[in-house]
Amino acid sequence: MDQSVLDAQIRWPDVPAAYGWLSLSARGEWRLHPLGDAHAGGQGQGISNVQILSFIGRNYASEPNGEWFFQNGPQRVYVRLDAAPFVLRLDPSLGTLISHNGQTISSVSQWLMDEDGQLFAQTNLGAAKIDDRDLGILANCLSTSDSRNLLEVLEQSDLNQTPANGLSFFDQTEVFAALAQPASFLIVLRKELPGVLNFVANPTGAPTQ
Repeated sequence: MDQSVLDAQIRWPDVPAAYGWLSLSARGEWRLHPLGDAHAGGQGQGISNVQILSFIGRNYASEPNGEWFFQNGPQRVYVRLDAAPFVLRLDPSLGTLISHNGQTISSVSQWLMDEDGQLFAQTNLGAAKIDDRDLGILANCLSTSDSRNLLEVLEQSDLNQTPANGLSFFDQTEVFAALAQPASFLIVLRKELPGVLNFVANPTGAPTQ
C-alpha cells in the first residue's frame, strides 16, 4: 500500500467507509459506480485512466472477514466482486500467472470449477478466477499424475456428478513454475464459491451474522 495512503489513514482515522461505488468484473476490470449502485447489481462504468488503475491496484487489500476494498487515501471503498478477489491471466512466454492488479502468482493450493465450467483457484494472494480467455491454455497444461490433462478429464466427466473431485492437477509441461506442485480439484456451485474460498462477494455494510 502506498505510503501516502498509510499516512492519510493516520491523519484522518474517522472517515466513513464507502459501499456501492466500485466493482471488479469477472475479467478483472475495475468499474466505477457514480450512482453508488454496485451493491444492487449496477453495471457501472469502465475506468481507462492508467494512473488511476495503477493506484487502485496498489492499494487493494482485504479485511479478515473476506471483504475486499480499495484504500482511497483515508477512505476505505469496498468492492463488489463479480467473480473473485483476483482475476488471473497467463503469460506462457514468461511462464507466469499475473493477477488483474499486476501481481505474480507464486503458488496454487486448490482448483475449483463451477457448474458453468469456469475455473477458480486458491492462490498465495487469495481466491482467484482464471480469465475465461485463458482457460484453454491452462486446461491443456494441467495434468493428473497419470498424465490426463484437465481438458480430457472434463470431456469424460459430467460436472453435475462431480466425478473429478479428489483428483489433483499440476503443470507437467513445466511452463508455469507456480503450478509445479499438485493442487486438489473440486467442483462446486457458483453460489458456494465465496464461502469455500472465504471472500465476501458483495459487501454492503450490513452487520454479518
